Amino acid sequence: MKILSDKVYKYGFAIVLAIFIICLLFVANSLSISYKEALNVFDNTSVLTLVTFLPLKIFGFNDIALRLPFILFYASSAYLMYLLTKGYFKYESDRLINVILFMLLPGVLSASLLVNTAIIVTFFTLLYLYYYKTYGKHNYYLLVLFLFIDNSFAVFFLALFFYALNKKENQLFIVSLILFGLSMYIYGFETSGKPKGYLLDLFAIYGSIFSPLLFIYFFYAMYRIGIKGNRSLYWYISVTALVFSFLFSIRQKVYIEDFAPYVVITLPLMLKLFFHTFRVRLPEFRGMHRKLAFLVVALLAINVLLTVVNKPLYLLLAKPQKHFAYKYHFAKEIATILKEEEINEVFSDDYQLTKRLQFYNITSGNKFLITFNPYYKEYPSYSVSYYDKEILTFYIVPKQNLLGY
Repeated sequence: MKILSDKVYKYGFAIVLAIFIICLLFVANSLSISYKEALNVFDNTSVLTLVTFLPLKIFGFNDIALRLPFILFYASSAYLMYLLTKGYFKYESDRLINVILFMLLPGVLSASLLVNTAIIVTFFTLLYLYYYKTYGKHNYYLLVLFLFIDNSFAVFFLALFFYALNKKENQLFIVSLILFGLSMYIYGFETSGKPKGYLLDLFAIYGSIFSPLLFIYFFYAMYRIGIKGNRSLYWYISVTALVFSFLFSIRQKVYIEDFAPYVVITLPLMLKLFFHTFRVRLPEFRGMHRKLAFLVVALLAINVLLTVVNKPLYLLLAKPQKHFAYKYHFAKEIATILKEEEINEVFSDDYQLTKRLQFYNITSGNKFLITFNPYYKEYPSYSVSYYDKEILTFYIVPKQNLLGY
């Protein structure tokens, strides 16, 4: 029985999405650029670099502008997920729950704040699926475009290959095979190094992307859907990514950004199965399902809270370096201190720090050394603290006081 009108749920989705965007902008402003992100801005040349650099040219070099494209891709992905699930669930409330859980997924949420291709790949994958749902045919122009966006679309091409093989779609079979081969030729495949198993590490990473309980249910849902034979394109994409990530992890470390976008898109399949198994039971036998659902939502809520307000965690850690976001902190604060001291050029024994400071208009020079080495504790020291907890101490040493320079 319909309790609320569809329009109410649409407004509800819009309000929730706006709240998430505001929170993400707040978090973006509290982060500093990491070393890998600085390399992407200043040294690399890729689609990711172009996506990142455009807002920086428009709004200037600041942390919100740095992360703005990924927040927009996140919002667009959530909107596409909302469009894709129209008519998929029995109730509009289920549809709203699905898109909210999608936005809450740790892997999706973190991808919206970090300079990497994961949320871009998620968006374009959902865009392709939306086109397929709307027009009932494959968009080969998009597939060719994907070839030049990111190497991880090789997984997507491979999934389409298996789907076409099963559905006997000859054109898709040929195109996906050619694009997969071209992707391997352009980007290659990393096989160097000594073989080493990372299977357990991969399980832990997937658990952190979904949340542990949700990942376990994901396994169950994919298995259940698979044996019943109702294997949609979503199922092929997700299972292909999952299986090959596990196969690769037997030999080498897997870059989860290459696989996670294809796994999280199956959330609607999981939720539809859950709602079905929940509602076919009499109310007195739904207790276990309610408890599991509550626990999953609670864990996701805790993750969101830690994402939005993570710096107080330093108060609980003996070593600040153990903080999960440590490499995204303190660079902006150091740059602010240097500017207050009217220092705009430094060199350092930490080459990663100098690359990060470059983003905040602290360039490489030879007048002052900035170092964390306590050997120089006789020189002026400065500290970065969060909530009165000292995170690090650094020293500024004039070049003329350094031997050998």
